[in-house]
Order: sequence, then C-alpha cells, then structure tokens
Amino acid sequence: MYSPAASANSSGIASGSRSQERARVVCANCATINRVPRARLGEDPKCGSCGKALLPGTPFELDKANFDRHIASNDLPLVVDFWAPWCGPCRMMAPVYEQTAARVAPDVRLAKLDTDQAPDVAARFAIRGIPTLIAFRNGREIARQSGALDLPSLLRWIKTNV
Repeated sequence: MYSPAASANSSGIASGSRSQERARVVCANCATINRVPRARLGEDPKCGSCGKALLPGTPFELDKANFDRHIASNDLPLVVDFWAPWCGPCRMMAPVYEQTAARVAPDVRLAKLDTDQAPDVAARFAIRGIPTLIAFRNGREIARQSGALDLPSLLRWIKTNV
C-alpha cells in the first residue's frame, strides 16, 4: 500500500506519483472509480462503494450509459467484445471469452457490449461485423480483431496487442 512517509525524500515531499502506484479500476457493478495499489491487483480487490469484486476474472456487460466511463477511467487495458445475441459466431465464442477472462485477469479486463442494445456505440466505432474485439488502453483504441477466435488465438491476440 502507498505510504507517503515511506517514499518521502529529505524535504518530506513524497517522491514519485501516486498515479504510478495505484490503478484506477471502474467497478463493473456500480461504475465507481476505485484506486487500487498496483501491487494488490492480484489480491481480489473489492469496490469501496458496493463491495463487489473489481477483477473477478469474468467478462462484464457494458451498455450505452457506462461504456465511456469504463473506457476512459480504467488504467488497466480493456478488451470489449462487440456482439449480438442472434449472432452464431458470437455465441460460439462466448465460452472462449469467459475462459480468456479468467486467464488474463487481473492484468487485462474483458467486457461485452450488445450492439443491438447500443447501436450508437457500435456505430461510433464503425463496427461492420460481429463479433469484433477492440482493445482499449488509456481511453484509446489500440487494437481490433473481427471474427470469432479460438482460445489459443484469442490469448495470442491479447498477448501481442495488449
């Protein structure tokens, strides 16, 4: 945990930046922005507001209302699966996406956005086919992949691009 006294220089001013030692993590349940010591991300941190696990290792649902907050306010990379319930390849990839979330946590978060429920978000990102995966870091798109992937391919894509 961050301690100003432990990292203070001879003038008594804390050296380094707290933002370098803490990661902002938006709660998937209540959308509260939490600041978690980076060294404790793997220790199942809980939301300070609702008490739910911040990094449960499962994909979480995004919608029009919370999408921008999750993209812009997370310090951890976020991979979003743009999908729809009627899409066969999306349904086939869902178990793979679940397994991947468990394997990449707590370093990378995975979320899903139903393009039928949030067509304006899908249009903003020029989603032409689903499933489409977009990786975000610091509020910016860093990688994109269209089409369903198997587990080894999805893990490789995340490792290479995120």
